[in-house]
Amino acid sequence: MKLLKTLITCSILAFSASSGAATYNWNFQSSDQPGDDAFKFQQQWAKDVEELSDGKIHINVLGAGAVVEHNQTLESIGMNILQGDFTDPSYFSGKDPAFALYGNLIGAWNDPKDLVDFIYNGGGFDVANELLNKYGVELLAVSTVGVESLVAKKPIHNIEELQGVKVRAPEGLVQVLFKNLGASPVNLPGSEVYTSLEKGVIDASDYSIFARNEANGMNDIAKYPIHPGWHSMPINQVTLNKKVYDALPQDLKEVLNQAGRNYANGFLELHQKLDAEAVKNIKSGITIIEWKPEEVQKVREIATKMWPEWATKSPMSQKYYDTVMKYLKSKGMIQ
Repeated sequence: MKLLKTLITCSILAFSASSGAATYNWNFQSSDQPGDDAFKFQQQWAKDVEELSDGKIHINVLGAGAVVEHNQTLESIGMNILQGDFTDPSYFSGKDPAFALYGNLIGAWNDPKDLVDFIYNGGGFDVANELLNKYGVELLAVSTVGVESLVAKKPIHNIEELQGVKVRAPEGLVQVLFKNLGASPVNLPGSEVYTSLEKGVIDASDYSIFARNEANGMNDIAKYPIHPGWHSMPINQVTLNKKVYDALPQDLKEVLNQAGRNYANGFLELHQKLDAEAVKNIKSGITIIEWKPEEVQKVREIATKMWPEWATKSPMSQKYYDTVMKYLKSKGMIQ
């Protein structure tokens, strides 16, 4: 019944979209909510694609959960129920552990620009696309919101002060990292973070970048945010049904390639700007904690020891791990 409802919903959406003059009418579901800065950016990107393609491609951007759950877009695109998405590939880690490494290789990147450089110039894009192709999905663009901040109700300056701290962390690599750092990770949905901090259920939380934490009032009750962060830099990808992509004329593939690069740079620039503005206009009573480089390096050393174990979980995990290690070593980021 749920699948039937989904198919009917998509049919209605597709019919609505097809009433325009565009040659190609696609429905892309975002993992962001309408009104979010990321969602607005994605809507503008869709308009840019339409302009670059001289009106041949029209993309209807749908909010999180509009057609399917956020972790169901992969198979929905493969089935052409949705034509594409804007999302965090970590959501698909249950399909292949490689999505966890690709989606958020914790401890790997100090600067988000290094991550984008690895994706586009270090082989990351090709491996990620090979992974997605197995599910009938083509990768169009990869970006990131940047380094996520860590909201905390008490000052935490180093790993020693993190010992025993109750930290909300999602399942997977991030949660394992906090456990290995000596914290006490707690598995809670994002919707419960604010009240859990307020009630003292947790002392700190993985949530998002500084600007989003500030906009959601997290810093008002957890007044010692760690920024810049060091624990998480999630990927945001843009994809399209592979059969749809393969059938496109070469000129439109080139349009999507150009638009993909624009997305990679623009999405990151947007969130870096939001972060800078939020930090500049920080409220009285909120104290930003910045960890010393040597402490961040300790985190990286602990995180890198976790990667080989995840690499053994699947052939694509191993391939992604080998590719990123080659890049990091070539840049002198690790020994």
